[in-house]
Amino acid sequence: MSSENTNIDEDKSHNGKPISKIEISPNEEYLVTYSEIDHSFVGWNVKDEGPLKPELLIKLDSDKSLYQISISDDKKLAYIDNYESLLKIYMKCDNENAKKIELDCDDNYKYCYCTFNLEGELILHEMKDNIIYIYSTQTKNDKWNCKRMYKIPEDFNIISISKYNNLYLFSNNSVYEHNLITGKSIKIFKDDEEIDYTLYKKNIRISRDEELIFIRINNKLIFYSIEFEIPFASLDINNINNDIQLHNFMYCTRLIPLLIPLLSGNIIKARYLNECLDRLKEYDQLSKECQTKNLPVKIRVTTKYAFGVRDGSIKKIEHEKILAKMNLKFKISDKIIENWYFDDDFGTSNKITEDWYFDDDLKTNKETYETNDLLNIIFINSYIGTIRELFDEIDNSENKEVINKIKKEGKLFTQKKIEWKIKFENGIINLKVFRVHKLWVPICTRKDNISKNQDLLGIKFVNESDIIILTTKGLFIYHFNENNKYFYLNYFYVEVNDGDDVKKEVFLKPTLPSLNYNDLKLYDKWILYIKDNKERLLKYGVELLTLAIEQHNLDLIEDIYKKCMNYCKEDLENNRKFLSIITSTMPLLNKCYPDYISRYSSETNMITDTSFYSIGYNNSNLHLYSFSQYPQIINLTKSIWWCKYNLSMKIFKHRKTPTIIFMNPYIKFVNYPQKYNWFKELIRPQSSPFVKVISKDIYKTWNGETLIDFKWNNYGKHYYALIWIVYMAFLGCFTVAATISQQYIDEDTQSQLLIASIILGFIHLSFEIRQLIYDPIKWIHNFWNIFDLIAFFLPIYTSIYWLKTNIKDIKLLSFSCLFLDIKFLLFFRVFESFGIYFAIMISVGKQIASFLVVLFIIIISFAHTFYILLSPKSNFSFEKNENNDDPNNPWSITPAYYQVFENGTVNQNQYMIKLPDGNTNMFVDFGTAIFAMYLFLTGDSSALSNWTYKGNPSLVILIVIFSLLIVVYLMNLLIGLLNNAIEKDNNKTSYLVQKAEILAEIELLYLLPHQRRWQKWFPDVIYYYADADKVRHRIKEMIKESEWNIDEFLELKKNLLDKLNIQHNPVDEANLQDISKEIRDLRSKLPQHSEATLQDILNEIRDLRSKLPQQPAES
Repeated sequence: MSSENTNIDEDKSHNGKPISKIEISPNEEYLVTYSEIDHSFVGWNVKDEGPLKPELLIKLDSDKSLYQISISDDKKLAYIDNYESLLKIYMKCDNENAKKIELDCDDNYKYCYCTFNLEGELILHEMKDNIIYIYSTQTKNDKWNCKRMYKIPEDFNIISISKYNNLYLFSNNSVYEHNLITGKSIKIFKDDEEIDYTLYKKNIRISRDEELIFIRINNKLIFYSIEFEIPFASLDINNINNDIQLHNFMYCTRLIPLLIPLLSGNIIKARYLNECLDRLKEYDQLSKECQTKNLPVKIRVTTKYAFGVRDGSIKKIEHEKILAKMNLKFKISDKIIENWYFDDDFGTSNKITEDWYFDDDLKTNKETYETNDLLNIIFINSYIGTIRELFDEIDNSENKEVINKIKKEGKLFTQKKIEWKIKFENGIINLKVFRVHKLWVPICTRKDNISKNQDLLGIKFVNESDIIILTTKGLFIYHFNENNKYFYLNYFYVEVNDGDDVKKEVFLKPTLPSLNYNDLKLYDKWILYIKDNKERLLKYGVELLTLAIEQHNLDLIEDIYKKCMNYCKEDLENNRKFLSIITSTMPLLNKCYPDYISRYSSETNMITDTSFYSIGYNNSNLHLYSFSQYPQIINLTKSIWWCKYNLSMKIFKHRKTPTIIFMNPYIKFVNYPQKYNWFKELIRPQSSPFVKVISKDIYKTWNGETLIDFKWNNYGKHYYALIWIVYMAFLGCFTVAATISQQYIDEDTQSQLLIASIILGFIHLSFEIRQLIYDPIKWIHNFWNIFDLIAFFLPIYTSIYWLKTNIKDIKLLSFSCLFLDIKFLLFFRVFESFGIYFAIMISVGKQIASFLVVLFIIIISFAHTFYILLSPKSNFSFEKNENNDDPNNPWSITPAYYQVFENGTVNQNQYMIKLPDGNTNMFVDFGTAIFAMYLFLTGDSSALSNWTYKGNPSLVILIVIFSLLIVVYLMNLLIGLLNNAIEKDNNKTSYLVQKAEILAEIELLYLLPHQRRWQKWFPDVIYYYADADKVRHRIKEMIKESEWNIDEFLELKKNLLDKLNIQHNPVDEANLQDISKEIRDLRSKLPQHSEATLQDILNEIRDLRSKLPQQPAES
C-alpha cells in the first residue's frame, strides 16, 4: 500500500480510470471513490460549498476486488475484499500518509459488513460466529478498542446496518429491525413467497424516516408505519397500472426522497438523472466533452444532495432543486436512513417512467385513486405549516371578505376537476362537492353541527381533496374521497372551554394535538367513524374505549372488544397492536367491568403472533423463560458474559427439549407515558397499566407468570437486593447499638451507630412517604405499609431520643428491635416457598376481618358484663385494707394464710395476707377486664378463679355462656373459615400477585423517570418459551377443568392442539350437554307411564356419546 499527500487533478482522479464504487460518510461531510482498475481510493470533501477537490487517500499495491467500502467524516477508511473477506482500515491525517489501523479483538476474522455510525464508531459483522462488533475510533498506538459486541441468532442473516445503529435482519422470509442502542426489535415484513437465501441481500433494500419504513423486495414495495407497527401498503412496481395506491403515494410529501433509493434505475435515469445533468450544464460543471458524450453516470442520493459521478469526477447538486424542477410537490425529510447510488444496470421501461411517476402535471387526467386512510393519518402532521399560515391570514382583509361571503350565501372554490361549495350558517359547516360532466353535478355533501357558538375564521385548501376549516371553537381537516364519494373528517380539535377560543399556540409544536376523551365526547359521528374504521380505531381506540367505559356504554365496549379481537385474528403478525387498545384500558375495566379482564386472560392464553405454531429445540431450562425481543440479540459486551454464554452453550449442548414460543398478549401493558416532567415524576410518578391493575385473573395463567419473571430478571432482583442490603445495614447498626452491652462498645461508637441508623432509617422512610403521597387510599389499605412505617419510624425516634437525652429506653428499644426483625423476615416474600405463606396470611386476614370484628365486639360485651358484676362496690386502696365486706374488693379475694397448730386446729384469724395488686381482681378496670376475657378465650381462666362458684350463679351462667358461644362455637367456626380461606389462597397466583405489588413499588419509587421508559426493561411485546411436554400437560388440565377457551383464536389454538397431538372437540361436547339438558327438562314434563319412551331417548344419547372423539388418557 502506498499513499501520497497531494491533491490531484479533479478531471483525472484515479488517473482517469473509471470509478467502481462510491461511499459517503455518515454526516455527509466526506465522500470516497474507488477504482478497481487504478486500485486507488480518492477522497472528496463535500461539506463545503464550491467545486469539489479530490485528494488521494491510499493506493493499493495489489489487484483487489472490493466487496464493500466505508468512510467516516474524519477520513477513516475501512474496506472488505471480495476474495478473503478480510478487513483493512486506514486513517488519513492532514499532511500525513495514511496509517494502517489494527483492532484489539481482531484475529483475522472474516467480515461481510462494515459501516461507520453517526458517532464515528465502526460497526462490523463477523461471519463465522455471527457477531456484531462496535469499535471506538479513538486511536491509541494505531489500534482501536472494541466497545460493544452482540451475538446474532444462527438462523438470522444480516441485510444491512444503518448509521443510526439499526440492524436489519432476514430469517424465514421475514425482515426485522433491531436497534442496537435501545434494544427494540420489530418485524417489518413477512413475505409469503420464498426468497432465495443466496440472493436475499440483492433482493432487499430498506429506507426509513421517523414515521415510515420502506422495503423493496424483488419487485414489491412495502410501506411500514412505525407508530402503528403495521405494514399498511404493498405495491408491485412492475404492475403499476393495476395498483390503485401507487399514484397517490407520489402525491404525498416527503415520500419521494425515501422512495428514490428503492425504485428501479431507469426511473431515476429517465428524469432524475437527466435533470441532474441539466443542472450540471447550467452551472458549467461538466466539461464540453462530457456534455456531448453519452457516458455512463452514477448518482449518489443523500438527504440534501445528489452526487453525480461521470468520467472520474464528482459533482454536487442540491437534491431539493432537482425534484422541484420536476414539478413534484414535496418536502425533504429530516432523516433518511440509507444513502444509495444508481447506475444503468436496472431495467424499467422509460414508458412506465413517463406515464407513472415523473409526468410534469402528474397525469391528473387519469383515474383518481382511493387514498389509504392510514396514510392520511400518518401525514396529517405535514399540514402543520399550512395551519400556521391559516392563523396568520385570519386578519387579512381578503380572507375576511371570503369568510363574509361564505357566511352569507356560500362560496365556490374550483380545484382542477372538482368544485367545492362551502357555507357556514349558525355554527353549522356545510360542504358540497361538484364534478364537471358537461355541467357541474353535485356528487357529495356533508353537514356538521359541532358547536352552535362557533364562528368561522378561515379556510385553506391543502390540495384538491383536503381542506382545513378554522373556527373560534376548533380546527377541522376534511378529506374528500372521490372513489367512494364521501367526506372524511380526518382530524378535528375542539376547545372544550366554552369561554375560550382556539389559539395558535396549540399548533406551534411539530405535531398536531392528539384527540382526547373530551374531543370524542363532543362529537358522536366521529365515534362511529373511529369504531368502523380500522386505521382510526388503531390510532384513537384507547380514547374511544375509555369513553365507552366512562359512559357505561356496554354495547360500544363489546363492539370495540370484538373488533380488536377480530382484527388481530385476521392478521396476527401485523395486527397485534389492536390488543394494546384493550390492555391500555385495563385499569378502567378492572374498576368498572373486571369480567373483561378474566375474559381477555382466558381468550388470549397460549397464543402467538404468527399464523401457526412451530416447535423448536432449545435448552431444557428455558421453560417459561421470557424475553422482550425477537430475534434475541445477545449483548456480549462484557467479557464475563461472553464466557458465561460459551460455558452455557457447552453445558446445555446435549440437553435440548421441544419448545414452543408464545406471545404474551399484554401488549404495551408495562409501558409508561413517554412525555413526562422530571420533578413531577419524582414526587408523584405516572403509572402504567401494570401498576394500576394487580388482578388474579392476569396472574393465574402463564402469561402473568412470565410477565412477572421478565420484570424480576431484568431489574427487579437487582433493585430488591440493593434495598435489602441497605435495610440490613440499618438493622445491623441499630441492633448492635441496642443489644451489645456498653462494656464491649464505647460511647462514641454507639453514637455513630445510632446516627447511621437515623440516616438509613430516613432513607427508607422517604420512600414510604413517597408511596403514601402517590396513592394515600391504597397505601392505607395495605397492611404491610402500616407495618413498614412503624418499623422505620420507631427506631429513628428511639435513636434520636437516646442521643438527645442519653437515656436508654428499654421498652422503646425492645419494640423497635421486634419490628425491625419482623420486617427483615418480610423480605423473604419474593421467594415462592416463603411468599405463598405471606400471601395466605394477608389474604386470610382480609377474609376473616369482619368475623374478627364480631368476635371482638362479643368479647367487649362480656368484658363489660363481668366488669359490672365483679368490680368493687366501693372505693379501695392497694396500700391499706379498710373494708373487707365487699366480696369484689381485692383485699377480700387476695390469698390469705392461716396458722395451723400442732394439734391440727386452725387459727381463725388471718396469719398472713398477700398484698393485692391490679391482677388480683382484673375487673377493677375495664381495660384489664377486656384482657381477662382474651385470656379466658385462650384457655386461661385464672382471672375468674378468685370467686367461689357455688354462691355466684350469675357468674357461673356467664362463664358457661362465654365458653360455649366463644370458646367452643365461634373459635371452631373461625378454624373452619381459616381452613377454607387457606385452601383458596394456597396457590401460586396469590404469590405472583404479591410479587407484582413489590415490582410495582420498585418501578414507581426506586427507578428513575428515564429508566421507566427503557425499551429493554419495558418493551411493547414479551415472548416466552414453553416446554412442549409441559404445554401438553397444561392444556389437558385446562380442558379437564373446562378452562380451555376457544371463543377467540379458534384456528390458532386448533393448530396448537394438532402440533401437540391432543384431540379435543368442544363443539360436540357442548351439543351433547344441550341435549342432556333437554332430556332432563323432558323428564320433568313427562307423566309417570312414559318412562319407557324416556329410556329410549337416553339410549340414543349414549349412542351419541360413544360416537364422540374420546379425550386422550393422561400420561
